[in-house]
Amino acid sequence: MSKGVGPILRMSDDIDGIIAAARDDNPGQEIRVIDRHAYVRIEGDPPLRLTRKSIEAHIGRDFEMRELQLMMSSFSGKIDSSNSDELIWSRNHPGEPPVESASEISES
Repeated sequence: MSKGVGPILRMSDDIDGIIAAARDDNPGQEIRVIDRHAYVRIEGDPPLRLTRKSIEAHIGRDFEMRELQLMMSSFSGKIDSSNSDELIWSRNHPGEPPVESASEISES
């Protein structure tokens, strides 16, 4: 399996809604969920998109994307947070060195 991109989130009451939102925001793509009890890795092939609108629809309350960033202990890939209503994870551009957070958790 190729290495996907996406967030690694600390457990919270909103995890199931965030996973459902990731599936809605990435139609036709397999979203893989790895539950390690203390954290959940959500990954897919790049680009992986997650929107505030989808999260709110699944958790039933207002949600600010900064809440997701606070839950995120790490991530795989390159993250674009330039839009306050969505986060997009992608792979590095050709020729760029690998971009992964310093606290990337090994799947060994």
